[in-house]
Amino acid sequence: MAEVRFGIVGLGGMGRGHAQYLAAGQITGAVLTAVSDTSPTAQQWAEKELPAGVHFFDSYTAMLQSGIVDAVIVATPHYFHPDLAVQAFSQQLHVLIEKPAGVYTQQVRQMNEVAASSGKVFGIMFNQRTNPVFQKVRDLIHSGELGAVKRFNWIVTDWYRSQAYYDSGSWRATWAQEGGGILMNQAPHNVDLLLWTLGMQPTRVRAFCHFGKHRAIEVEDDVTAYMECANGATGVFITTTGDAPGTNRYEVTGERGKIVVEDNRITFWRLRVPEPEFNATNKNMWAAPETWKIEIPVSGGSGLQHPGITQNFTNAILNGTPLLAPGSDGIHGVTLVNAMYLSTWTDHWVDIPFDENTFLAHLNQRRAPQDRS
Repeated sequence: MAEVRFGIVGLGGMGRGHAQYLAAGQITGAVLTAVSDTSPTAQQWAEKELPAGVHFFDSYTAMLQSGIVDAVIVATPHYFHPDLAVQAFSQQLHVLIEKPAGVYTQQVRQMNEVAASSGKVFGIMFNQRTNPVFQKVRDLIHSGELGAVKRFNWIVTDWYRSQAYYDSGSWRATWAQEGGGILMNQAPHNVDLLLWTLGMQPTRVRAFCHFGKHRAIEVEDDVTAYMECANGATGVFITTTGDAPGTNRYEVTGERGKIVVEDNRITFWRLRVPEPEFNATNKNMWAAPETWKIEIPVSGGSGLQHPGITQNFTNAILNGTPLLAPGSDGIHGVTLVNAMYLSTWTDHWVDIPFDENTFLAHLNQRRAPQDRS
């Protein structure tokens, strides 16, 4: 294969963005050959904005069966990601899905199983993994430079959204169409980066999701979650769309010091002697380990973002390049978010893994039309 022929399903904001950089030739080894959407408005946009050689389909199935695409980017509402991916795999096509991987773990797990058996390349649009800051944080943790992780905290409250944002579409912030609020729409990137940089999934969660606390919506717009991990590490994740100004501070403490990420910079307070070693040998009741404050150099701005993930995905198809964001990784964030919801709905701790049928039953209760009489 000399080049990968891409088709895009869904020409909302993200789908149009993907179509534009592909059509502009920004991805080496890739060409945009088709787009698909059921909306007449989307067809008008495609005919006006995309090259004449790009075919428009009002049927996703017809695009898959057309023989003019080798890979698809799925950029539809969240619930449809797994089903559309499975259809593409059944046609022996490579798949790159937008985040999140899906709304509930059961559908994502089934998608992953089909993907694994297809032998095709499967990626997910976790574009924040291209950010050199988080790549460096992951390296500091996985290389052992920070030592065993003891504690992590992420306050990410700079996802401000006004009521006008939620009023802009009837599908927004609904259980039936979006599948959740800030945890399902804005913060999946942060949840993924948390798990990706740490390299571990919490084993139990106690979460407090507040539904419609700041805005007239039915889903969560304010979340505080406490997590415990198998190695004894604990963590807190706080996010909201209602704070102005917001904060974005990610802090990880290990046996060899502490990393703080804020304002796209990394500060490493490094201990000269690991804390357990210091504690075992110190005889001075008021002493503390010697600490060096180090500004970790990072270059490359915010990374290559969406085009970077698409380029990596293309390289994986053409050259076998390892994926920066394998599609199978998407289930990790969905699992944690589902656990946060379930903990709130049951007012109890939730162990991971949890009963997927129990979660889905709770979700379906909220997806069902409510009797307002």
